[in-house]
Amino acid sequence: MNGNRIAKNYLVLLFFMGGFFLKGNTQGPVKVILDTDMGPDYDDVGAIAVLHSLADKGEAEILATMSCNHHYLTGPTIELLNTYFKRPHIPVGVPRLLAVSMGAPQKWPQLLMKSYPHCYNSNDELPDAIQLYRELLAKADDSSITVIAIGFLTNLSDLLRSPADKISPMTGTELVKKKVKKLVSMAGRFPVGREYNVYKDALSATEVINRWPTQIYFSGWEIGNEIRTGLKVAGNAQLKNSPVKDVFSQCIPMAPMDSLGRMSWDQTAVLAGIRGSNRYFDLVAGRMVMLENGKNGWINMSDGRHFYYVMKMPPGKLSEEIELLMMR
Repeated sequence: MNGNRIAKNYLVLLFFMGGFFLKGNTQGPVKVILDTDMGPDYDDVGAIAVLHSLADKGEAEILATMSCNHHYLTGPTIELLNTYFKRPHIPVGVPRLLAVSMGAPQKWPQLLMKSYPHCYNSNDELPDAIQLYRELLAKADDSSITVIAIGFLTNLSDLLRSPADKISPMTGTELVKKKVKKLVSMAGRFPVGREYNVYKDALSATEVINRWPTQIYFSGWEIGNEIRTGLKVAGNAQLKNSPVKDVFSQCIPMAPMDSLGRMSWDQTAVLAGIRGSNRYFDLVAGRMVMLENGKNGWINMSDGRHFYYVMKMPPGKLSEEIELLMMR
């Protein structure tokens, strides 16, 4: 009898394990559109390295990489990095309407353009981000796309205001509501404060915060500020001919505040956007509100569609995990 009972329990265990693995296999990689300012700071380079590393692991499918920055080298730099990570086919979109234009003070995009293969030399050679967004959303399955924004919210505001056209009979807001699962944004400072990606284009931020029709998860300034990365990348002697290493090696010595590594605002948003927050962060539900001078506030609401992350994993441990992904 005991043998029969053991055999029965074993079969039950196999059944549940089979269901678990089947469920995991059917989920598939997270379908991601990355929207980055790629220039004013260099954590964007670490973030795109994390994105490609997770794609290599089968956790993400990169549908497009957009620039929300009008500076002429942002699109070519993104394409250069996609090419380095063996995904030159990933489409790159750039803003055609009014947008912030900011280069990198350390001139690292110019360094990369001289050192690594790329197809483009200016944003003028690349397609319109809003048209590309509309094309990707129009052909996507419902509630299938995760948008990760690690820069100004300019493109997303323009997308919401885009009218029906030959690409889709739906407006931008309707497309987002139907096709986007969630938005993860490195924006804001919580529960109250002033953060760069918000105040540099406060009008766009206000529109997205007030009108975006799906859930928004905010990785605030206070999260990335505690997570330092880049020293291991810069000091890795086995890492050869790497644009990621080159950028961190050039930029870290130029800023005394980065002596422990660069703050990792953008990497945290990419990581949580693809893997979810459970392992790394707790969530506070509510609604982000815009205040004067580009500041933001927060209203706690149990049924709110906005969330901000609160650190759960110790910052040092999370730094190690992100830097390993950056080094692939």
